Amino acid sequence: MVKGKLLKGCIVGALMLGQAAPATADSDGLVGGIVGGIIGGVIVNEANKNRQRQTVTRRATTQKTYVNTAQREANRETQVALNYFGYPVGAPDGVLGRQSRAAISEYQVTLGYPPTGQLTEYERTHLVGSYHRAIAGGAVTMQQAAANPMGLRGLLVTWRDEAAGVVMPQVQQPGQMALMPVAPAPQTAAPVVEAAAPEAAPAEPGLPTFLGGAAAQQASLASACNKIALMTSTNGGYTTVANMTDASAALGEQFCLARSYAIATGEEMAAQVPGTTPDQIAEQCLGFAPAMKAEVAALSLQPASDVLAQTRAFALGTGMSPPQLAATAKICLSVGYAQDNMDVALASALLLAGLGEAGYGELLGHHLSQGYGAAKRTDLAFDWYGMAVDTAAKGTTPVFAPGQPERMELVRKAAYAVAGRDDEAAAPAVPAALPTFKVPTAPAAPAATAN
Repeated sequence: MVKGKLLKGCIVGALMLGQAAPATADSDGLVGGIVGGIIGGVIVNEANKNRQRQTVTRRATTQKTYVNTAQREANRETQVALNYFGYPVGAPDGVLGRQSRAAISEYQVTLGYPPTGQLTEYERTHLVGSYHRAIAGGAVTMQQAAANPMGLRGLLVTWRDEAAGVVMPQVQQPGQMALMPVAPAPQTAAPVVEAAAPEAAPAEPGLPTFLGGAAAQQASLASACNKIALMTSTNGGYTTVANMTDASAALGEQFCLARSYAIATGEEMAAQVPGTTPDQIAEQCLGFAPAMKAEVAALSLQPASDVLAQTRAFALGTGMSPPQLAATAKICLSVGYAQDNMDVALASALLLAGLGEAGYGELLGHHLSQGYGAAKRTDLAFDWYGMAVDTAAKGTTPVFAPGQPERMELVRKAAYAVAGRDDEAAAPAVPAALPTFKVPTAPAAPAATAN
């Protein structure tokens, strides 16, 4: 009897494990990998939250004093660094109040990040690390700050770019002594024996190539946004509707702003996925590029309506629900921009637009108007911009920078300008209508009676 029960229990357990096995799909591993690694983890983990809360509550009783002390010390270090670089917070007390949040937002604006007032781990590490580097540099740091147009704040930008491998050219300041290169000591050259070059094989017939066979390489979007952030800060802020003179530059600013918001949003969502590291998430998001290769290529060739139709067909073929796809796409959009992988970013933005989130059409318009990850096609960009502008005009909360009400009007005006349709940029006039009033009518006179 006991053996029968044990055998029955094993069979049931095996069936349950078989049902729990991840499903596979033929979209280059996109569905099974991402659902199991990102979306599935969130859903399954909901069942354990109550037990985790109880455990955390018991542990918090014994660790409360240590955590509070450690956090206050970390906050105080952040405040010291902010004060040093010219973002005043007052006396460092370890409490990030309103003045500290304002200083953090100002620091984020300097680097071109969303001014949330809440530091990401990277932003805090860069700030505090730069402070310790500056202190260790002593007089050399002061010389570098004096040569930088932005002073000490400029060092934050310069060192951030250096860490990313972006080296800005050094500009000689007035009165600064130029460093002369030192000629190397002459050396006896070894005899060079020239080997006979092998005879080249005859080229197979193919498509003709010109310009020496070298395609023009465009700077990365991350590098471009770093330069745009520096120019924006130098010019005193973002371009507005009233002072816009260069439509392409204005769209470039808004592109980088939207990119920063997309990165921040995706990172916040990824942080809520338990049991998965950022590297694991990034690895799974790479599946978007080969899975949507055809749709991304069509972006540079076909009208927006055709590309959206293809993207919706792809979404239906994945077998994932729209909420799952949208959440995954937002996380992978962040990964694509953070890693400067335009294929992943474009695939993610396309999928979101295809799922009905028209605000993400702005990103696709930016890619086409600026030429990052896609051909530079201002004519095709216009309709993608129109998607985002129209949805904002209907009262939908903008996806990016929702606290800036005139931002979408700037995008609309600049989109018309780069498309060569300035004469159509004026807002449509409201058709005139005749006034109508409700006038009470006088009561009818009583009918005369015959005598």
